Amino acid sequence: MRLRAALLATALTTTPVMAAMATTITGPYVDIGGGYDLTQTQHMHSYDGQAVKENESQAGIPGLPASNAAFLDQTMQQDTNSAAHARERMHHGAGWTGFASFGWGFGNGLRAEVEGAYNWSETTRYTTTSYGGGHGKTDGADRSYGGFVNVLYDIDLKRLFGIDVPVTPFIGVGAGYLWQTVNDATPIANSIMNVHHNGTNGSFAYQGIVGAAYDIPGVPGLQMTTEYRMIGQVESFNNGNLGQTVINANNQPVTDHDSIRYDHRFNHQFIVGVRYAFNNAPPPPPPAPAIVPPAPTAARTYLVFFDWDGAALTGRSREIVAEAAQASTHVQTTRIEVNGYTDNTSAHPGPRGEKYNLGLSMRRADSVKAELIRDGVPANAIDIHGYGEAHPLVATGPDTREPQNRRVEIILH
Repeated sequence: MRLRAALLATALTTTPVMAAMATTITGPYVDIGGGYDLTQTQHMHSYDGQAVKENESQAGIPGLPASNAAFLDQTMQQDTNSAAHARERMHHGAGWTGFASFGWGFGNGLRAEVEGAYNWSETTRYTTTSYGGGHGKTDGADRSYGGFVNVLYDIDLKRLFGIDVPVTPFIGVGAGYLWQTVNDATPIANSIMNVHHNGTNGSFAYQGIVGAAYDIPGVPGLQMTTEYRMIGQVESFNNGNLGQTVINANNQPVTDHDSIRYDHRFNHQFIVGVRYAFNNAPPPPPPAPAIVPPAPTAARTYLVFFDWDGAALTGRSREIVAEAAQASTHVQTTRIEVNGYTDNTSAHPGPRGEKYNLGLSMRRADSVKAELIRDGVPANAIDIHGYGEAHPLVATGPDTREPQNRRVEIILH
């Protein structure tokens, strides 16, 4: 039940919360954390021998009732005759764990770190096949401490899967060495004996890590982490200070110290931590978008030229009018202005010449308007004007034939 509750708590704490963009570590970092430790029931084997102290009789121990002495004598004699190899179990209760590490991120998701760890666990119950199948509630604790070298990988969800969330999951493995220290006592055999476990030894250890990191908004490089770790110690080892003591008035031992061997040990840990990366400069800004020059826009003014004293369109003039009509459909045009002009010569010299040229400029404008209409331009979109000799394109002396002044201007508004 404790394991299921702890797994549920970890699932809740790893629910993504909105924060800054997820970060992949590059360069040095430090990490600390702590949380709940659950140690699985641990198997043990003791090589008892359980010889009654030489020349000592249990019945002669002051303060021990004769019935208890007889019970001890019987059970110890049975174990001695069978060269007892007791099979034992130690059950564990609530515990806690803490660690600190220093590491390096390679910028591609991979990290390597060195870690120091400490684990404490309450011992709650001891059972044994010795002493007629003894068991009892245990008072004490065991602890393990040591170090690991870990290799981890940060999973960039946005880069790998296109998921833009402010969390970076990670996985890892580690290998190292842990020392285990035990110190507890359990009353057994009708509560007339105490079995003491006491000693320290070490073994190779390994761990698997699954977790997630969350950037803390407004503090570059600082992250909160949640993790699950499974730690195993694969090598059995002997814990050499094991004794059984008769509880009597003089608190005298009735057996020699025995040797006990602990089997594979497993710790399940649920951890909350804080991590800080030192190289936390913001990423370089994205490159500026390439400047694409705007597409050339269609001309808004077109010039159509005429022969002297003529208003008829030439082949080239019709092409220019057609270009203007086509352009009016590609640009935002609200009005087309058609203005006719002449040079300062006239087929009717004298006072009538200027009036004649004014009419000639209107005929030229009418010719261009008619051609625009044939090219699909609505007639109500066209305004025409005749300016005669006014507004020459090229300045000339009086009575000068200038081809560029004999023109019509098409202006798109």
